[in-house]
Amino acid sequence: MALDVIVTRPSIERDTPPIILVHGAWHGAWCWTEHFTGFLADEGHTSYAIDLRGHGNSPGQLRTTRIAHYVADVRRVAIEMRGEPVLIGHSMGGYVVQHYLATYRARAGVLMATVPSHGAILATLRVALKYPGAFVRANATWSLGPIVDDPKRAALLLFGTRLQRADVDRYTSRVQDESYLAFLEMILDRPDPRKVLDPVLVVGAAEDALFSPYEIERTAEDYRSAAIIFDDIGHDMMLDAGWERPARTIVEWIDNLA
Repeated sequence: MALDVIVTRPSIERDTPPIILVHGAWHGAWCWTEHFTGFLADEGHTSYAIDLRGHGNSPGQLRTTRIAHYVADVRRVAIEMRGEPVLIGHSMGGYVVQHYLATYRARAGVLMATVPSHGAILATLRVALKYPGAFVRANATWSLGPIVDDPKRAALLLFGTRLQRADVDRYTSRVQDESYLAFLEMILDRPDPRKVLDPVLVVGAAEDALFSPYEIERTAEDYRSAAIIFDDIGHDMMLDAGWERPARTIVEWIDNLA
């Protein structure tokens, strides 16, 4: 399977590790190219934004896709690189990165508003209680698309309160379906932080409607780290207003890796 990967290189080469960007549920590589890939390039980093199978321009059947398939997609890109990459994963992509790091080595991992190491059960309960109709439809159709098929609901789940309306509308128009099997595994198939040998940075958002700061802090503890929580930002940290703050923190952390 040929995955679509958007490669963004800096104008001035630096001795920095390559960065693989792994999007979350309902998204694609596009969520990174809006701001993050250009910012990384300006800071001298080459980035590889992946469309996981069944997302964006990559082929694949979401009906049968599991977390292990997404891990395999990341691995396919990583083995083509010189040197071990830094993996940055958002939401479900953070869960994929956690599973990857429990099996393979990398330079480091960055988890942004990640599915917690203890799984997505609390987020599932939040969505079920707040949007019962959409939750029932998702389970009835074995598809996560119904969770975000209403633009207003998608905006409330993904963004904080400061993003311009035009940007909210533009981003929510691009969200797509997601694997139901991968959703089940985000509840049942938990990664093992004890197997992760590489440094991990965990960042979260105070206005995240899916994963609370407490869950992000628990995840950081599992990876022998301390979470950094950003105020006035929602779940989609790479797109929301104020995205520069987590972006700058992540780059500074990567640049200070021993």
